[in-house]
Amino acid sequence: MNFFEYRDGEMYADNVRVSEVAEQVGTPFYLYSTASLTYQFNQFKDAFGDLDLLICYAVKANTNQAVIKTLGDLGAGADVVSEGELRRALAAGIPAEKIVYSGVAKTESEMIFALENEIYQFNVESEPELYQLSEVASSLDKIADITFRVNPDVDAKTHAKISTGKSENKFGVPWTKVREICARAAELSGIKLVGLDLHIGSQITELDPFEEAFTRITGLIETLREDGHDITRLDLGGGLGIPYEGDDVPPLPREYAAMVKRVVSHLGCKIIIEPGRFLVGNAGILVSKVVYVKSGEKRKFLIIDAAMNDLVRPSMYDAYHRIDPVKESDEDSTLYDIVGPVCESGDTFATNRLVTPMKKDDLLAIRSVGAYGAVMASTYNTRKLIPEVLVKADEFAVVRPRPSYDDIIGLDQSAPWLSE
Repeated sequence: MNFFEYRDGEMYADNVRVSEVAEQVGTPFYLYSTASLTYQFNQFKDAFGDLDLLICYAVKANTNQAVIKTLGDLGAGADVVSEGELRRALAAGIPAEKIVYSGVAKTESEMIFALENEIYQFNVESEPELYQLSEVASSLDKIADITFRVNPDVDAKTHAKISTGKSENKFGVPWTKVREICARAAELSGIKLVGLDLHIGSQITELDPFEEAFTRITGLIETLREDGHDITRLDLGGGLGIPYEGDDVPPLPREYAAMVKRVVSHLGCKIIIEPGRFLVGNAGILVSKVVYVKSGEKRKFLIIDAAMNDLVRPSMYDAYHRIDPVKESDEDSTLYDIVGPVCESGDTFATNRLVTPMKKDDLLAIRSVGAYGAVMASTYNTRKLIPEVLVKADEFAVVRPRPSYDDIIGLDQSAPWLSE
């Protein structure tokens, strides 16, 4: 469903005019829809029915506290990859017993914090991590529930920079070595092996890679049980894609859930899934204003006040994002390069894109930016981080304000010898 729709020629988010937010907040800004977040979460929950399921929102996709709390209030747990994300999840009210800790480089201090807060499980990514976690847990007189993250050597058929389940990727334990590592884990006093975990990538648009990986890990669980391990949890990770382009139609949650039930339900494990992009991606837009319309020799440019530091995906991944005017027009579309003000040729959101003719101060919306948008932003070129705004029904609230230049510059400190 589309929760950013036109009414009487104007774009609305839920029941709020996007142009009204722009008038009060100023551009550029991120705008998130509570109705979209709710709809996406409930799609996943309803698709799995009565299966013993824990949905852990992958916090890395969007770390705004209001977004995390909205999903937490719906029943989501959290998948975190750093102490900072763990602290965010706890601060947003996610119970520690619904938090799983992923990530390839958990430090001793991060382990201590997670153990002291009694999180649900650690998704262990390597043998060295296993030994350090056992040592840390034992020193605290605690036992860490762990799943091993298995690298199943499966091609997710997604962008190379967001593929995580092939043998050459840095993530997880090679599936061929899982038995021997689990045998070692069983001998450690600070560890309780409770399951296996995998995550093969992001923005996956077909079910076959999932099924191949899940089938492989199902066989491993059966083997580990024969070896005497009490495997009760199976963490299937996330990765289900969203539509960015019109002809890009990923599987629906009900199709994904049907496959999961068919492949793994006979194991009787508690199933954990870690959706991120699917929950928040289409729930957000980036609203920007046209600064100049510039005609080059061969190109026509819309220069807008948003930039690559605000949304890096097009520059980093050559990612496609649909771009629409905030106010509809009956005029025939025109080809534009849509670019930002940063001093980089890579500061380009779209090339040769058909858009309604626009002029200075017109507003446009870059769609599907709720995931890996604000969370990857920076202050490059000493540009202010842009506000995040959450809409619910006919209300909106700024959930991260725009900092001042003093806020940004004030983070720097002078060296002692420079103050003389």
